Amino acid sequence: MQTKLEGQRILLRPLQYSDAADLLQAAADGELWNLTVTVVPSATTVDSYLKKALDGREAGTVMPFVIVLKDSGEVIGSTRFWKIDALNRKLEIGSSWISASWQKSFVNTEAKYLLLRHAFEVLNCVRVQFTTDENNQKSRHAILRLGAQQEGIVRHERIMPDGRKRNSVRFSIIDDEWPQVRLHLEQKLASYK
Repeated sequence: MQTKLEGQRILLRPLQYSDAADLLQAAADGELWNLTVTVVPSATTVDSYLKKALDGREAGTVMPFVIVLKDSGEVIGSTRFWKIDALNRKLEIGSSWISASWQKSFVNTEAKYLLLRHAFEVLNCVRVQFTTDENNQKSRHAILRLGAQQEGIVRHERIMPDGRKRNSVRFSIIDDEWPQVRLHLEQKLASYK
């Protein structure tokens, strides 16, 4: 059974091939496919983006979601669990992007809260990690605001679509930290109007 995570204002529902047009519309808000620090689907890459995510789900190593506004049903982005390691009870939250007009709103906080709560309280993870481009200051600050700890920089961690060798910054939250992080995120979510 595919997992759906429901919050007060957003829903994270399983990604499907039929989401292609909605993802492209969401990414068009800010022309996010032009970002060089992350991978967001464009008209020419959306099919391979979906195939990679859904093949990962089939293999049990990825749980991809679309981010949906509950009030309108509008798809405004995507996120996923990946690098799922059930034996060691750890995973990574990544491949996250949100339409430009919903950035710096409640959306990222609520999405990460739902994912973290599921990881620690349902999947019984002992570690959740985040990895972002060394050059992506916006993402680095957002991850720190969640309450994650920066662990270090992984050099030449991946090759970006433009051929650049990316250095990545690794962050994590461990199970011992989750109760305090959860409280912090719940207080942040309560402060949004």
